[in-house]
Amino acid sequence: MAASVLPRALLGLLAIAAGASVANVYYAQPLLERLAQAFAMERATAGAVVAATQAGSVLALLGLLPLADRGDRRRLLRMQLLALVMALLGLAAARSTAWLLGGMLLAGLLGTALTQGLIAYAATLAPSGQRGRVVGMVQGGVFIGLLAARVVSGAVAALAGWRAVYLLSAVMMAALAMLLWRRLPAVPVPSQPPAWRALLGSMMTMLRSDRTLRERGPLALLLFAGLNVFWAAVPLPLSASPMNWSTAAIGALGLAGMVGALLAARVGHWMDRGFCLRVSLGALLLMLLAWWPLLGLPHALAWLLLGVVVLDLGGQALHVSNQALLLRAPAEQHGRLVALYMLFYAVGSGAGAAAGTWMQAHHGWTRVCALGAGIAVTALAWWALHAAAPAARHPGGHRPPA
Repeated sequence: MAASVLPRALLGLLAIAAGASVANVYYAQPLLERLAQAFAMERATAGAVVAATQAGSVLALLGLLPLADRGDRRRLLRMQLLALVMALLGLAAARSTAWLLGGMLLAGLLGTALTQGLIAYAATLAPSGQRGRVVGMVQGGVFIGLLAARVVSGAVAALAGWRAVYLLSAVMMAALAMLLWRRLPAVPVPSQPPAWRALLGSMMTMLRSDRTLRERGPLALLLFAGLNVFWAAVPLPLSASPMNWSTAAIGALGLAGMVGALLAARVGHWMDRGFCLRVSLGALLLMLLAWWPLLGLPHALAWLLLGVVVLDLGGQALHVSNQALLLRAPAEQHGRLVALYMLFYAVGSGAGAAAGTWMQAHHGWTRVCALGAGIAVTALAWWALHAAAPAARHPGGHRPPA
């Protein structure tokens, strides 16, 4: 398969499956009020629902995703699909808080493992000259799934209750499992699979020795810190006077960022053509320039929308370029590389969300924009420092400067 063109139908199916998988990690966010009422939870306890899904995501990166480098990836993906369907059915049937939190933990665990596993699997299938395009397409599906999850969750819950959200997702994942069961091509399996403990131990070695991971990991941390400074802080001024937006309207703002997802495949094409430096520099400049129109909040809606599009376009382009570069490594390293990269993502996302909300609450929107721009400048400086460094100063790396 890797020697030929990856069929467009299969690539589209992988993108849809990745988007549907990641949505399970985010369905709960608009449902917190309903879940608090259904399970008689206090608001502080209701926050544990989101924490459970995020804890599951981290466990997936540390425990499940490295298994992709150990054995039959197709078999692993099939097993995870079936396990996710069962977990979603159990979640929809939850009758106690403990049962609910356990289901959320499994949804985060399996949803994240499937999402990132499908990206690594698609990169393994792709010919080397198409890997950027393939990663871009699948990552575009992930981004659309992430954005659509909150909208779909809120709409379905309003019509049929929160349990219907997870029942519908279980049906959708079961349908995708049946489609993928026979469509997933086989990939090479190691003749002597390493032990799981050895795989985990090798991740620290990879972090020290892989040049691209050392450069692009911190860049991902800064990238997602900047994005989440905005997305965590912006509901506060939008919901306050004079704008007084509803929760649904604030959630719909995320759809403006879908432009970035639609352009993800084009970014992949540019990576395949060798424009790594240009893509990275352009993406970082977009993420910096986006904070200028965002300063118009709350007085200029058009400027706000422009800023959202530019910010998410830059972030999506940089994310795709990061993954495309990482997945140029040998296929037997893909699972661990993606896991390590996404750990940087998780740290950056959490730190950015906390910093954004704190800055808005204590210093206002102008300081939020200054913080976001400062993170973008730091990311640009980090990239420029490493892009200019000679390869000889980075022993052990398996890829050229990017």
